[in-house]
Amino acid sequence: MTTTTETENILVRMHQDLQRALQKPANRRSWAMAVDTRKCIACYGCVIACIAENVLPPGVTYRTVLDIELGKYPNVERILKPMNCQQCDNAPCIAAANDVAPGSMEKRPDGVVAVDYERATKAAFEAAQKACPYKRAVYFDDGRFYTDGTPARQAYETRPSFEYGRAWTRTAAKPPVNSLRKCHFCLHRIENGELPACVTTCIGEATCFGDLSDPNSLIAQLLKENRGKVMRVNESKGTQPRVYYLTDTPVLCKSQHP
Repeated sequence: MTTTTETENILVRMHQDLQRALQKPANRRSWAMAVDTRKCIACYGCVIACIAENVLPPGVTYRTVLDIELGKYPNVERILKPMNCQQCDNAPCIAAANDVAPGSMEKRPDGVVAVDYERATKAAFEAAQKACPYKRAVYFDDGRFYTDGTPARQAYETRPSFEYGRAWTRTAAKPPVNSLRKCHFCLHRIENGELPACVTTCIGEATCFGDLSDPNSLIAQLLKENRGKVMRVNESKGTQPRVYYLTDTPVLCKSQHP
């Protein structure tokens, strides 16, 4: 049976959903992401788009793609699983970071876990990383550049990024250098009517983003139509992540946690 989520251009649909959500107050939006592991081909387009969009330095990438083997020979299956911060509703990283650097992290009314670059010190990063049950979720900007040691630093490393509504230029000892960094669902894009960079560059249409509080949104319908094939990583730990994964092997997939 063909479902409603398979009969339209999903980027157009998600953009329409986004425009509708932005008409509501922030506390009535509920941003979430769904990744269909059956469609991911590990092209790494989302990873590159994320690095470019947020002007990320060596060692920092808000998005990774895990290649996971499930089962035992000869009954082996392979799952390609894009990972980023899970934007947990019960995020242990927030309290841990704020214990050592008050105000460094917060849970926004729209569901996104945000960072204050001017407060999120290395100690806050270390505390958040230790508390987080997900690997590859939080990173530290140590000030390196890809072009360190070359005669001229390239423009792609010195242009500003626009995270959290501000223009940030990476220079020595100034934020976001020496600060905790992580995925924020490209807040600067969605609040200006654009979808997250990883979503727009997914050639397999594997990543869906939208407002879960809107039952008519694509993401809400996608999760409803795939009931029984949806999992959230490490949800048994009570973190209540906002990133959902669609898979034909949810039971097996739940046993694999990065």
